[in-house]
Amino acid sequence: MFDNLTERLTKTLKNISGKGRITEDNIKDTLREVRTALLEADVALSVVKSFTARVKEKALGTDVSNSLTPGQEFIKIVHSELVETMGGDVCEINLAHQPPAVILLAGLQGAGKTTSAAKLALYLKERQKKKTLMVSVDTYRPAAMDQLKTLSEEVKVDCYPSDPQNKPEDIAKEALNYAKIHAYDVLIVDTAGRLAVDEEMMAEVKRLHGITDPIETFFVVDAMTGQDAANTARAFGDALPLTGVILTKADGDARGGAALSVKEITGKPIKFIGLGEKIVPLEPFHPDRIAGRILDMGDMLSLIEDLQRNTDLEKTKAMVKKIKKGQNFTFDDFREHLIQMKKMGGMTGLIDKLPGMGNISEQLKSKESEKMFAHMEAIINSMTPKERNRPEIIKGSRKKRIAMGAGVQVQEVNQLIKHFELMQKMMRKLGKGGIRKAIGSMRGMMGAMGGMGGFPGMGNFFRR
Repeated sequence: MFDNLTERLTKTLKNISGKGRITEDNIKDTLREVRTALLEADVALSVVKSFTARVKEKALGTDVSNSLTPGQEFIKIVHSELVETMGGDVCEINLAHQPPAVILLAGLQGAGKTTSAAKLALYLKERQKKKTLMVSVDTYRPAAMDQLKTLSEEVKVDCYPSDPQNKPEDIAKEALNYAKIHAYDVLIVDTAGRLAVDEEMMAEVKRLHGITDPIETFFVVDAMTGQDAANTARAFGDALPLTGVILTKADGDARGGAALSVKEITGKPIKFIGLGEKIVPLEPFHPDRIAGRILDMGDMLSLIEDLQRNTDLEKTKAMVKKIKKGQNFTFDDFREHLIQMKKMGGMTGLIDKLPGMGNISEQLKSKESEKMFAHMEAIINSMTPKERNRPEIIKGSRKKRIAMGAGVQVQEVNQLIKHFELMQKMMRKLGKGGIRKAIGSMRGMMGAMGGMGGFPGMGNFFRR
């Protein structure tokens, strides 16, 4: 996420990290590079000007802390201003309303409204423990109604049965009455989208807003549209009393223009961020954490939350206890580790949140990673219990049998064993010295994997 911007800014800020003092002369070139990096990231020009002016003013007027070098102080100011540009504090979803609290989703066609409705419903169900009902009022695209119904079954959240022959306003009224009668906490209304903003669309969504009286009106926008996202949000904001923005497909946005432009241009906070096409809960937007990722400082708080939500704590404790006792890390442990990592969004989801790992995660964003996980699991499943427990006995004939059983080449079995041995080393470090040594070992593991060339067909997939 935002890899291009991360790469440019981290390189630029390294140039000033060794300076003895912050002066107008020695930050002039750095500010010019920061400005260029932001413009290339498709951040709106007005936002870039305001951002660089604030950074310059604070940098020249600040007293350097005793614990920081002038260069570090400058980076701290850049981080602080990135946070401010994206909205400052986290803006929580507002559900303080007589049930059902209505959430209206508006936006252009293709922005991801219907998928976001399901992801938001899953968030409300899992994180807020709310009884939620979804309804589609998109009568122009009946497939949208079918899509929402299918997604509702996937996330196990109720969906009101829309009839495309009815008017959107009538469907909204019926769904609202149904939600009241059946004591739903929240009603999510998925409205129709167009390829461009038009009067008819705005008139319809205004009527729907008047009928449903939503507590939250979210503009859903594709992050990959860059600063155009902010401009479109402003157009919707002129027609509707928007309360926030949902930024979708943020994992595919290597630039970051939308995230850095929306709040300053529209005055509306980004409340949620959507990552990937998989139906997982929307993530609340944390400006400070996103700023940390942009500057390649990592996002350890989000990583810890992911671990708490997606890992089996008892299994993890048992594994660490076992390793501390000096027992071997086995292929059964490795398979369990792969399952936990997939729940957290795969290797990319993990590495993207570790500090100093930006260059690795950029090259991990590929569908090949999913294929790699599937191959690894298939190979481990093809082993006997004895082989999984004692990897050292896996030699020539056993490798051939395992490869045949998994439907892969012997070369892939060899690669998996090498990956496993590196993982074994990392787990020993975890057992001896905790998370700091384990992270250092992981960086080394990624470099070594790059040297191996990854799995066949993946090239230098893990290379820095």
